[in-house]
Amino acid sequence: QVQLAESGGGLVQAGGSLRLSCAASGRTFRTYAMAWFRQAPGKQREFVASISSGGSTNYADSVKGRFIISTDNGMNTVSLQMNSLKPEDTAVYYCAARNAPGSIYWVGSYGYWGQGTQVTVSS
Repeated sequence: QVQLAESGGGLVQAGGSLRLSCAASGRTFRTYAMAWFRQAPGKQREFVASISSGGSTNYADSVKGRFIISTDNGMNTVSLQMNSLKPEDTAVYYCAARNAPGSIYWVGSYGYWGQGTQVTVSS
């Protein structure tokens, strides 16, 4: 059973930074890609950033240039460095993993999810 555990959320003022981390355990497959999604109250879960086992990264337009996704060589952990945070970045952030090709933007492509960590950006 694959387990993903996020950490690093919290409250920060606009313009500040936070670093989220996700640790994977119990894995019995080779991870194809890992990603971060977020969900604000009353909204659908949306793609934030992803990184493949080959190191390719993708970002949502809303975070491009502000957020950086990274991972260790074995994809045992994935981090999201969030800079220049805005109030609209406030959401629960989820770590996700998948073991097969698919749309990097689609929630349904990811079979494994963490519990989520709250990020609140005050104005």
